[in-house]
Amino acid sequence: MKYGEQRAQLAQALARLEEALAAERSAINRDAAIQRFEFTLDLAWKTLKTHLEIAKGTVCASPKDCFRAAFRVRVLDEDPVWCDLVDYRNLTAHTYKEELAERVFAVLPDAAKHFRTLLERLPES
Repeated sequence: MKYGEQRAQLAQALARLEEALAAERSAINRDAAIQRFEFTLDLAWKTLKTHLEIAKGTVCASPKDCFRAAFRVRVLDEDPVWCDLVDYRNLTAHTYKEELAERVFAVLPDAAKHFRTLLERLPES
């Protein structure tokens, strides 16, 4: 997949996450928002990975590695929240507990803001 397609998919995923966060609060909407967070994070780090390789000549292999690389080359301001989001994604993808779902849902508005910042800093093509 080409970078432009990745970025467009990230923008669409973020819009869907924001849509879920704006919906009336219910267990179903919470779970939908968490699922949308998972695929938005996956698209975020993979799009960032491609951008870093093309524009900065920087190779990274994992989500945290890519976010750290983005800090080093100043694509993103250094912020530990990015690595925290990766940890939340890993937990939600492999475990389902009501308490965890509530904890993750509580951080999703901030996650969406971070994703929006990343999207704004990534060139369109």
